[in-house]
Amino acid sequence: MSVESSSLRPRHSFQTDDAALLPIATKVQAGERLSFEDGVTLYRSGDILAVGWLANSVRERLHGDVTYFNVNRHINPTNVCVASCRLCAFGRKKGDAGTYTMALEEAWDAAASGYTEAVTEFHIVGGLHPDLPFEYFMDLVRGLKVRFPKVHIKAFTMVEVAFLAKRGKMTIPETLQRMKEAGVDSMPGGGAEIFADRIRHIICDHKIDGSEWLETARQAHKIGLRSNATMLYGHVENDEDRVDHLVRLRTLQDETSGFQTFIPLAFHPDHTALSHIPRTTGMLDIRQIAVGRLMLDNFAHIKSYWQMVTPKMAQISLRFGADDIDGTVVEEKIYHDAGATTPQGLRRKDLVRLITEAGRTPFERDTMYRAVTRSEDTFTVAV
Repeated sequence: MSVESSSLRPRHSFQTDDAALLPIATKVQAGERLSFEDGVTLYRSGDILAVGWLANSVRERLHGDVTYFNVNRHINPTNVCVASCRLCAFGRKKGDAGTYTMALEEAWDAAASGYTEAVTEFHIVGGLHPDLPFEYFMDLVRGLKVRFPKVHIKAFTMVEVAFLAKRGKMTIPETLQRMKEAGVDSMPGGGAEIFADRIRHIICDHKIDGSEWLETARQAHKIGLRSNATMLYGHVENDEDRVDHLVRLRTLQDETSGFQTFIPLAFHPDHTALSHIPRTTGMLDIRQIAVGRLMLDNFAHIKSYWQMVTPKMAQISLRFGADDIDGTVVEEKIYHDAGATTPQGLRRKDLVRLITEAGRTPFERDTMYRAVTRSEDTFTVAV
């Protein structure tokens, strides 16, 4: 389904008690780009329903009632990581209790164990292991391609790519090209966190900086590897930091058109060095979805990641700008190590029910947003 196939809705006129939203509403309804200042205003507005109404109008202009989901499986091959990010509860230092690293056969078996509904995507993210060679990761991908030739492989964040390039004494473009040749089809959007240097020095100063993340994404897009983009919110950032992050993503998208989906990620503080920070509220979660939809006018899709915000909040977000609810996942480790209390995975029928009860129309997609048709335990992707 084309993202431009539906007419503008909702059908009622815009109303608000916040006069500062009126010029923004005029821009939104005219299809004009919002400014940095507009983004800050949206974050600070007390009329969350009006902000949501505007985001929903854009969402329905692009997608009507359709909500996308997929049948996917997460594979986290290792939690050993040289970084010491204060935001992370997943990574462990080499030799620490609780570390694990999958042998290749173990990783392939893990992929097969979640294959009962014929997944269309493997999502692969792990730690920055100091000893695993570059070829371990390439062999992992090649082995998956041999065993599951129809499954799309979405693998390795920009942070992992930069680390693997350094480990392998290669340039970023060389590393990305070898990933593509091994069978990587696209890339996840993790590790973006917040681009502002002031914030990264506090939460993830062992990672590449925001400019390096964006440059790695630029190089990936140049060779045809599309990616997602994320933003981790609800820790020590402020409204201006969030808007700066969105504007920098939008600017790169203007250049490459390589981002598929924007995914706001709510910070889960449990078991991290920032455990004193309270969890995000539902108000912030739905506002972040809405502002993302309004600011990122060149992104086709805004995802509400049910693993992070709970299935209930993901349902509500489908009226606040989100058009995608992610997938079955099967088993997720990174956010659950940080205290996420959501299920490890959902069945396809559960996602369909969540979407339908929200008054939307379920649309099973593959990673590239093509329609998936199922027949028992197999699938066909529309060309």
